Amino acid sequence: MALTTVERPSRPSKKQGKPKTFEPPPEVIITPYQAGPIENDPEPYFFEGGLRRVKPYNHTYNTNCKERWRGREILDIFASEFRDRSMEYYKKSIETGFVVVNGKKVPTDHIVRNGDVISHTQHRHEPAVSAQPVGIVYENDDIMVINKPAGIPVHPAGRYLHNSINEILRSEKRVPYPMPVNRLDRLTSGIMFYGKHSRAAEDLGKQIRDRTVKKEYVARVVGEFPEGEIVCEQPILQINPKLGLNRVRANGKDARTVFKRLAYYPHRTGMAAEQDVKSEEEARAMGMAWKRFRGYSIVRCMPLTGRTHQIRVHLQFLGHPISNDPIYCNQRVFGSDLGRGHTSSEDEDDIITRLSRMGKDEVADAVAYHDEMVDAYNERKAEKMTGEICERCNTPLYSDPGVHELGIYLHAKKYACMTGAWSYETPLPQWALPPSGADGPTDVTAESDPLAVDLGKLGLEDPAHAGDAGVKKWVADADGDTDVKEKEAVSGEGNELVGSEVACTPPATQDQAASTV
Repeated sequence: MALTTVERPSRPSKKQGKPKTFEPPPEVIITPYQAGPIENDPEPYFFEGGLRRVKPYNHTYNTNCKERWRGREILDIFASEFRDRSMEYYKKSIETGFVVVNGKKVPTDHIVRNGDVISHTQHRHEPAVSAQPVGIVYENDDIMVINKPAGIPVHPAGRYLHNSINEILRSEKRVPYPMPVNRLDRLTSGIMFYGKHSRAAEDLGKQIRDRTVKKEYVARVVGEFPEGEIVCEQPILQINPKLGLNRVRANGKDARTVFKRLAYYPHRTGMAAEQDVKSEEEARAMGMAWKRFRGYSIVRCMPLTGRTHQIRVHLQFLGHPISNDPIYCNQRVFGSDLGRGHTSSEDEDDIITRLSRMGKDEVADAVAYHDEMVDAYNERKAEKMTGEICERCNTPLYSDPGVHELGIYLHAKKYACMTGAWSYETPLPQWALPPSGADGPTDVTAESDPLAVDLGKLGLEDPAHAGDAGVKKWVADADGDTDVKEKEAVSGEGNELVGSEVACTPPATQDQAASTV
């Protein structure tokens, strides 16, 4: 039995009069999709090779005729408005009945009229995602707190439908309408809240929007992050929504993140050829993985605002991007300095061009800690570009994503009400634990008072104040030049992490439970 999903068309307006009779599309529709699991019906998933997969299925999009479509030929509409497929594809789809109007097969030169309902049935191939289960941190009748795996989008979007957190919860936890309260990027893992009904989702969402909830992330970054507390207050501007690119810009939105290093693991010299390498430049010249040469740090990240890609952008600006970030830790896009300290828009067009060529979800050399992995990645990329073609729909069949394409080293570890009314936390992910034979934290330590530190350790200070590091805490200035602000180190002035007397409604009162979906 083929798995098929069907979108219902929106209700016609009253001005359109009585709608035309809608007949079902051709025989391609076999099993209509319904929200949530159905007793005795098979789930859409199967697991293979460490991945969650969905068999190709038919999905029908239904839409009412838009005003700009009136009086135009059906083939012209599809060819000009939906450019993800070729005109030949749409021509064949119309001729074979995969595109119908009001449930009836029409010729390619059919003129679309006001009130028509256009149906397009596609043979969908969803990308595989991680087979890691969705962890349940806590659940009661009102909310569900989950540990989201990396590499799975929250909402159905683009090529992802069943392979989204929302649909996985529908199918496996039998939650008819899961309502996400906060959002994590597809590549990010960690704490997420779901409301089981609208009131619970609204109440918890308001607490997060009002900044009465403290958020704590863990990241693995390139190089030796300085000790102490680093506060970055650089404003962030969305440069290109389509590519998901955000940068530090003076005209951006206010953003503030507090960072603290938990551990640093220096590069371990392994191959004999590495013994005499004295610099990162020498490593590049010898074809070595440059990030491997710099080692890496585990950093606690506490965002005090909620801008898109805030942690990722601030870490890039400070010169320590997330090690496998496909956007912000990519030398092919940003050059050898990886955008460290950049606030100018002069090279913006070049960056957008380079990023658009590779695609925002590809992890290129950003994943390579061992030289041999570079060739392996390039081979996988070539396989994607020269994959087989689906005999049914002529869609290119891409190879499975590699482990390094399923997420980045950024994890939402803890969410807590500032008054202590509730708190939810996950263990450290595997990539944040000490490597074999090394000493390091196996969990995030308790927060401490702010420590005196300056951005001179990052090479971003005002040279005139370089000698004041022992008594001042330096905060990156909003306009991005070398003039910096100073704040008292021990008082905690302006540190929202201390918390004020704010109202936090406990979203749950039962004991926490640990389980997996």
